[in-house]
Amino acid sequence: MQGAIIGFGVIASTGHAPAYMKMKEHRIIAVADPVEARRAAAHKLIPGVRTFATHEELLAAKLPLDFVDIATPPCYHLEIAQAAAARGLHVLCEKPITISLSEARTLLLCARDRRVTIFPCHNYKHAPVVKEMRDAIQSGRIGKVRSATLTTFRTTNAKGTTDWLVDWRRVRKYSGGGIVMDHGSHTCYLTFMFFGGAPPRAVAARTFQLDPGFDTEDNLCGVLSFDEGFAQMHLSWTAGVRKVIYALQGSAGAVVVDEDDAQLVSGGHVERKTIVSKFDDASHTEWFTSMFEQFAGDVRRQSHVTSELKESFWCIATIEAIYRSAALRGAEVPVESDLGFLD
Repeated sequence: MQGAIIGFGVIASTGHAPAYMKMKEHRIIAVADPVEARRAAAHKLIPGVRTFATHEELLAAKLPLDFVDIATPPCYHLEIAQAAAARGLHVLCEKPITISLSEARTLLLCARDRRVTIFPCHNYKHAPVVKEMRDAIQSGRIGKVRSATLTTFRTTNAKGTTDWLVDWRRVRKYSGGGIVMDHGSHTCYLTFMFFGGAPPRAVAARTFQLDPGFDTEDNLCGVLSFDEGFAQMHLSWTAGVRKVIYALQGSAGAVVVDEDDAQLVSGGHVERKTIVSKFDDASHTEWFTSMFEQFAGDVRRQSHVTSELKESFWCIATIEAIYRSAALRGAEVPVESDLGFLD
């Protein structure tokens, strides 16, 4: 497939583009970005690429494209995805897929009605150590998952390019929210996977802003309630260390992941492994390569409203519930996850 990247900031230039360049069957032939320096960066990185200042100019050029890869701030996702889908192009889009549940509904209906694949960048599912956790569940080695704890520590928010706005993730009009909207997306879809692919029925959460000067939160503590268990979320952009710790407690065992170190307990036996996943490398190029293969597979199968896209809708539904609960000082609120509008 031939594609275009729209938004050539840090994640596009260090993660997406290098991943495509490692793959023989996919090629990026165009880039759109309003910042001249970012277009220059695209020319330097991708031989022969054509660049445009806006997505409108790129789409109007009628290039031989199969898909677009949207790597802009979330506030622009819906508009660009709709414009690409209207031209029959498939869409791969950075998370969160949109910044509101109403926008997410619109995007799912767009995929259905335009008959294009719209695929979210849920790249943490493609980390090798997370695949090991999924295998521990699917093999039955730890039994049925009854509780999970997902902790993500960062010393600050992920930074944007210095050519534009370094801290756009802390500016609500661009990001839609703070750490809940950003890292919370990863935590949400991972918990869905751990609990069999379904969203939670309710959420109780508190958010905090420890660093002044922004209009978004930088810390979260929350509990997601599922029909057969619960998940604890702890996210921080003000931690003293960069680290990821995940733990699953099952009816017949447990699995604990601390970065690349995994410990599996099953039937009284303890197994320890080191599974290199490079959590400390924010570009996640290897993860993106695996994810792009899944996207291409959905395109080949003509899958439009995919399980991944539904999952992205549930992410936004859960995130909105988290914000509602936080506004009520931690009161439990339901998650509005019904997909009946697709019928």
